[in-house]
Amino acid sequence: MRYNRTSKALVLSAALALTLTACGGGGDQGAATSGAATSTDAGGGGGNATAVITANSTEPQNGLLPANTNEVGGGRVMDLIFTGLVSYDATGAPVNELAESIETTDAQNYTIKIKSGQKFTNGEAVTAASFVNAWNFGAAAKNAQLNSYFFESIKGYDKVSAEKSTEDKMEGLKIVDDNTFTVELSRAESDFPLRLGYTAFYPLPEAAFKDPKAFGENPAGNGPYKLADGGWQHNVQVQLVPNADYSGPRKPANGGVTFKIYTTFDAAYQDLLANNLDILDQIPPSALQNYKTDLGDRSVNQPYAGNATMTIPSYLPEFQGEAGQLRRQAISKAINRQEIIDNIFFGGKQAAKEFTSPVIDGYSDAIPGSDVLTFDAEGAKKLWEQAEAISPWPAGKVFTITSNIDGAGNKEYIEAMANQISNTLPIKAELNPIPTFKEMRTIVGEKKLTGASRAGWQADYPSLYNFLGPLYGTGAGSNDGDYSNPAFDKKLAEGLSATSVEEGNKIFNESQEILLKDLPVVPLWYQGVQGGWSTKVADVKFGWNGVPLYYAVTGK
Repeated sequence: MRYNRTSKALVLSAALALTLTACGGGGDQGAATSGAATSTDAGGGGGNATAVITANSTEPQNGLLPANTNEVGGGRVMDLIFTGLVSYDATGAPVNELAESIETTDAQNYTIKIKSGQKFTNGEAVTAASFVNAWNFGAAAKNAQLNSYFFESIKGYDKVSAEKSTEDKMEGLKIVDDNTFTVELSRAESDFPLRLGYTAFYPLPEAAFKDPKAFGENPAGNGPYKLADGGWQHNVQVQLVPNADYSGPRKPANGGVTFKIYTTFDAAYQDLLANNLDILDQIPPSALQNYKTDLGDRSVNQPYAGNATMTIPSYLPEFQGEAGQLRRQAISKAINRQEIIDNIFFGGKQAAKEFTSPVIDGYSDAIPGSDVLTFDAEGAKKLWEQAEAISPWPAGKVFTITSNIDGAGNKEYIEAMANQISNTLPIKAELNPIPTFKEMRTIVGEKKLTGASRAGWQADYPSLYNFLGPLYGTGAGSNDGDYSNPAFDKKLAEGLSATSVEEGNKIFNESQEILLKDLPVVPLWYQGVQGGWSTKVADVKFGWNGVPLYYAVTGK
């Protein structure tokens, strides 16, 4: 179903302070959809609270540091072993975790009070400094954190994030006392409070700054779970056990979560059928036709805040300038999205109309220029011919689409998409297969692509901006294709500085008109979660962004 966040979840001025101070219900940091269980009913079925739950995952790309984790393998672990000022409930609304209150009267200056008596699993107290030091560490250029872009709103970020900067403290962060700190933004921003449940904004103990690399291998968090002794067995599994000191709304209803790392979803699905895996969050294409029959009421099929795209890097010569723009548009029109959705995903996706998600407030399916996402073979050929008249395609060059093939359906849909492009345009397109997600992300991150790459986005927090700024803003941490357009950046800034969420969303959608012309990525479809669970567990629900509410699952 579509998630519709009420305006009370983010209201600027004094009403915001009242809303965030009052919130306190159950929440799932970084994962789920409506109808999911909250902390008040987690385990309500009277299940086995000591059972260890197993779930599928991928190997985290980097060490487990909040500001350096921007992919799902690491993210799902981080969201269980850490908690921040707020988390998100099953519908995506922010609820307080460590925040006692978040107050502002102008959407630019915030006073944040945290709850007292909280601590990390190494015994260190969680204080205002735990947040301020972690955010400064994440922003500083010398620490090279992938999520540094999330702090760009804070006054002084431009100085600490400069390439050769030796500064490591943003002037917009001030510690008032052990439980209070203030945040000054460079300008008023309409969705800043919504971001505070995202991974990058988690606190860190002093131990993390002494040896970040070692800490990332065995982090001391403050969330509902902690790493078991020797819990991260690389490329095998990540074992989590309940954190007895956690007192927030996501209290574990089980005896732990073990993430089993799979190289194929087919293997994971067979383990699920054999009750050797408890939760699978992606059904492989080979089982999509029959999984509802196989699993019955132990399956789910629902939309979530995520999308699938194809990145075409701006650093590729043949995709630069006017000719490059025309080629991007031609390739987009050459893709029959609905045909792939029907034949490979059995109707489990929805063809994209823009760059965000229908689950997010402010979504529009009528943005001018969206016809470039409609299959039109003749239109694609004409656009390609116009590009050729400006700058011919390199003789013999193959248009490659790089993708990991350990993800459900990746190989199948990209081969189908490559065939559609080859059959419509006078070029050869083909899959460039990479064994694992981690290997693919390394290639993408090092800007070593020689063609396009598979991409997708799972929302970090429920906002249109989260689908736009981190991916297409100049210099953004998840801007895989190095896209840069000053007009787009200006629109983003205007949207952030709007005086209401509604006005900000209107401007963000105007910014998408620019993206629909430039096509830094080619939007493909909106994601739906097709998942299942074993006969050994109960109370399995998925949240607003498609991630299971792991903490709420019980054993039978």
